[in-house]
Amino acid sequence: MFEETRKYLKSLGLPEGDLNDLPTSTQTFPDGAHFRIEVPTVNSAAAVAALLETSDKLGITINRVTETYGMFRHTFQELKEYCKLCHDYGAELLLSVGPRATYDTGATVLSPQGVRISYRLRGMEQVLRAVDDIKRGYEAGCRGFLIYDEGLLWLVAQMRKDGFLPKDIIFKTSAHLGHCNPVSFRVLESLGADSINPVRDLQLPMIAALRAAVKVPIDVHTDNPPASGGFIRVYEAPEIVRVAAPVHLKTGNSVVSAHGQITSAEDGKRMAAQAAIVVEMLGRYYPQAKQTQRGAADLHIPQA
Repeated sequence: MFEETRKYLKSLGLPEGDLNDLPTSTQTFPDGAHFRIEVPTVNSAAAVAALLETSDKLGITINRVTETYGMFRHTFQELKEYCKLCHDYGAELLLSVGPRATYDTGATVLSPQGVRISYRLRGMEQVLRAVDDIKRGYEAGCRGFLIYDEGLLWLVAQMRKDGFLPKDIIFKTSAHLGHCNPVSFRVLESLGADSINPVRDLQLPMIAALRAAVKVPIDVHTDNPPASGGFIRVYEAPEIVRVAAPVHLKTGNSVVSAHGQITSAEDGKRMAAQAAIVVEMLGRYYPQAKQTQRGAADLHIPQA
C-alpha cells in the first residue's frame, strides 16, 4: 500500500513507514555514549540537591536535570542554586521558559477545545518575554532551555546563529508540543532543536522511525505520572536505547502526580531511585550500551 508515497519519502531521506524490523541505531553522542539519564520535573533547588545526593548513594549518574515549573516563577537566587548544584555534580541543566499559555491571561487554554494550544505563546509580547526569560536564565548560569513553541524555537535558534544569543546554549523541545512522527521531527530539527521530546506513548517501531529521520538526540520517557497516563516502560528501556541512540532516557516522573508541579526533596530522592531502576535494566539487558559520564566535554553544564 501507498508505494508511490513511500518511494517519495525515501527520496527525502525519511523512513518509508514505522520500522517494524527495529534496526539498531549506529549513532551515538559525541563521547561515543548511547544514552544519558534525564530527570524532569525537578522543580525546586531542594529537589535537585536531594536527587543528585541520592544518585551518589545509589552509585548512578544523572546526566541532565530538567526544571518544568517555569524560570520566571523561581527567584534569581534559586536559579543560581540550581546552576551551582548541577555545575558541581557535572550534569546539564535545562530550565523551562516561563511565559506560556497556562500562565497567560487568555482563557482559550482553559476550554475543552482550546487546551490543544498547550504551552504555546499568545501574542508577540509573550514571545519577547520568553526571550528575556532565556536571557535571565543565562545570566544565572544556565546553558540549556526547554522550549514549548515552534515559533519561539525558530526565533531563538536564529538569534543564536546571528549572535544575539550566546552560541554556547542548547534548546530542547518539550513533549507538550505534541510531536509524534518523523516528518515533524525533521521540521523541529530544521528549526534549531538540539534534542527533541516526542509524546510519551510511542511504540518501538515508531521510535525507530524517528531516529531514522533526525541526527539530534531523542528524549524518551521511561515512566510517567498519572496525569500523562501513568505507564512505566523500564523493561523497554534497553530496546529504546538500542533503536533510538543517542537518547536521553527520561525517568523519575512516575513519583509525582503531574508535570509542572513543585517538587520536594523527598520527591528528588524517589526520582533518583526510579532512575536507578532504569540504569539497572540497561545493565541487565543491554550491558554493551554506554552511558555518558559526569562532566563529559560536550555537556552544556551550567556556570556557577
